[in-house]
Amino acid sequence: MQEYRRISEENQQSAHKIIENLRIIPLWQEIGAEVNLVGSMKTGLLVKHRDIDFHVYTKEVSLAESFSVILKLSKMQGVRRFSFKNLLETDEQCLEWHLTYTDDTGNDWQIDIIHMPKGSKHDGYFEKFAERLLTVMTDEERETILRLKYETPDDEKIAGVEYYRAVIEGKVRTFDELSRLHSENPLTGISEWMP
Repeated sequence: MQEYRRISEENQQSAHKIIENLRIIPLWQEIGAEVNLVGSMKTGLLVKHRDIDFHVYTKEVSLAESFSVILKLSKMQGVRRFSFKNLLETDEQCLEWHLTYTDDTGNDWQIDIIHMPKGSKHDGYFEKFAERLLTVMTDEERETILRLKYETPDDEKIAGVEYYRAVIEGKVRTFDELSRLHSENPLTGISEWMP
């Protein structure tokens, strides 16, 4: 088995355990939220960058309720820190939570939770993106994406959507091609590309 595939499978298994141990989904459901896994965990494209992404929806976004869930999460073993952005008055209409969790082996995980109101601009967009990606991505493209993520230096930040678009739309197959495309067309803000 290729090293990047082994790492991806191990990280997927570890991420599922973290989600279960932290009780992320039931804690948000206690305040009546709909909780959706998105990003590389949802699409099975998690490699070196250990991140878990959730979009959480409630009828209205209450700072007090959102903080109450994060307070419970922050008390869980392994949660080392969290940061917060209030973007409710912006185009994004959300609260952004970023938690750092250290697992039993000493690896740090980034857990991103975006809390937004139902019916907001991005309601369901990233869920639809993940579904479309899983539908259109070929086995060869999946292998290429996993390999390119594995080959990316740890200090280089390339968003997941940049890999997917480069491989599926741009037919990129090498890290040099990806790096050149990334430097020529840096992603700023939220990508609206849909596979």
